[in-house]
Amino acid sequence: MIEAQYWTAESAQKVRCVLCPHQCRINPGGRGLCQIRENRSGVLYALTYNRISVVHMDPIEKKPLYHFFPGKEILSVGSVGCNLKCQFCQNWEISQSGFVDNLTQMDSQRIISLAQSQGSIGIAYTYNEPFIWWEFIRETSEKAKKLHLKNVLVTNGYVNSQPLLELLPFIDAMNIDLKAMDDDFYRRYCGGSLSPVLETIELSYRNKVHIEITNLLVTGLNHTPEHIQRLVDFVASVSPEIPLHFSRYFPAHRMETPATDPKVLLDAYRIAREKLHYVYLGNYSGTEGQNSYCSHCGRPLITRTGYRTSFSHLEKGHCQNCGTPFPLIDE
Repeated sequence: MIEAQYWTAESAQKVRCVLCPHQCRINPGGRGLCQIRENRSGVLYALTYNRISVVHMDPIEKKPLYHFFPGKEILSVGSVGCNLKCQFCQNWEISQSGFVDNLTQMDSQRIISLAQSQGSIGIAYTYNEPFIWWEFIRETSEKAKKLHLKNVLVTNGYVNSQPLLELLPFIDAMNIDLKAMDDDFYRRYCGGSLSPVLETIELSYRNKVHIEITNLLVTGLNHTPEHIQRLVDFVASVSPEIPLHFSRYFPAHRMETPATDPKVLLDAYRIAREKLHYVYLGNYSGTEGQNSYCSHCGRPLITRTGYRTSFSHLEKGHCQNCGTPFPLIDE
């Protein structure tokens, strides 16, 4: 536990957290919506600082990141808590928990040493929402950056611009979960709003962070061609080279809607390919939407079977057939 950053004192020992757009006003003894930032006698504390729920070596493709060190593994760490309350959360056991007392304590140096000893390309902050773990990630990512380790966030993007901009100089890549291009969807099913997520995507891209976007297609909620087209149009407006991952929903947490029909994913893939160069399908056993192709001539450049990758027709970041650059970070 450590005193939190990004909060202001109010009357009667109340505090206001200004880390994320909720801007929770917290009474003494209370916690914010994320359940891990607590007011103790008029001071806001980050309860999960150096508290770890999961630490594991993962393929980078699992984040998912397909254009960032493909085929490599990254040390993945997480804590508990989230500042959204998605009814369909696929990782709710960790993200919706506020229990911190039984978590493992690991300081930033131990995490970094573990990454180095495992031959990891860096550290991915994942499993729960990393931005509410801001203090620990700020400390760890700066130290890791100095040692030439990469820092990756797997995030819902629901953060205020000032803490985002303070953290971005230390972040190399992000997978941002864009749940829908619909503010009502965010309010009804996630307990948040859309515009801060769009701002996070735009600011991160403008600040030269490698961005990939994931959209979980939930049956009956955000899977229509109209929903998909709006999302694709937004991503294309930032850059048509941003990789977009459509992920198949399965019933989880508070949502019992049937799993997404694979045909919906295939339709989304074809819609997105009209405007975006790199589109992928996840939680899906088919072969379409797994590989990376040259955006000009269509030659396969990276083929994937599960989390295994192989390279073909790709040399020094260019298609061997036509010379078109392929956006890839691998050094």
